[in-house]
Amino acid sequence: MDNNINKSKKYKIAIQGGFGAFHEIAARHYFETENIEIVPRDTFKDLFKSLKSRQADYGIMAIENSVAGSILPNYTLIMESGKKIIGELFLRIKQNLVALPGQKIKDIKEVYSHPMALLQCQPYFENFPHIRLIESIDTALSAKEIRENEWKGVGAIASHLAAEKYDLEILAESIETNKLNYTRFLILSDNGDLQNSPDNNKTSIYFSLSHKIGSLSKILSILSYYEMNLTKIQSMPIVGKEWHYHFYADMLYDDEELYRQSLNAIRPFTGELGILGEYKKGKRVL
Repeated sequence: MDNNINKSKKYKIAIQGGFGAFHEIAARHYFETENIEIVPRDTFKDLFKSLKSRQADYGIMAIENSVAGSILPNYTLIMESGKKIIGELFLRIKQNLVALPGQKIKDIKEVYSHPMALLQCQPYFENFPHIRLIESIDTALSAKEIRENEWKGVGAIASHLAAEKYDLEILAESIETNKLNYTRFLILSDNGDLQNSPDNNKTSIYFSLSHKIGSLSKILSILSYYEMNLTKIQSMPIVGKEWHYHFYADMLYDDEELYRQSLNAIRPFTGELGILGEYKKGKRVL
């Protein structure tokens, strides 16, 4: 296991979505043990409420997809929650068309799934103009509703695990357009012990700009000078401040001392600077 979590202890893991969601698959790959309890939640806000109320020990949350891009509101949720990123995992997303057993694709009139899943698979359905695509809150919950309501003529885009859990048949496998379709998941906690691991080599920070000309270019130049490998930078409007933005950045580093020095060096050019988490670069799971 690449993380420092005690496998002998049972943990409750809050996920967005139902049993069988890609969040559950990512959680089981990250913790690498069956000794976990999945705590399903309908929304990402509900996930953070579970962490705050101690109903879950850890949360796992999608933050970006290689096809559909970033889930911008989730950056703000992390920042406002006070929880820390303690790990990450890149999961290959294989989307499947599932339905009640015994049906054919020609029988399906409607397909439900999360908007991101629909976006990832939209070209596939251009070959089936009789099928109407309908947005739902989650891939696995869409599969669950089909089973609970015994809906015939209705399909869902969901994982193999969801099809297995809800006893649905896979009508078409791996229908996503991009076969290098990965979602990056973040593992969240307020467990301070895991934030100080000597294996940490990645950080996620946020900052706003000071009222100095060229602040952003200076910050980027300083980070380059200190040999910080900037792997992502994302802007997000600050509510109530017109044309002001928070910037979220991910960086890889080899030298922790240089990393600390780089933060001190950019601080004068920021209006606000914070660390969302320090952790080990995540693995890819096919």
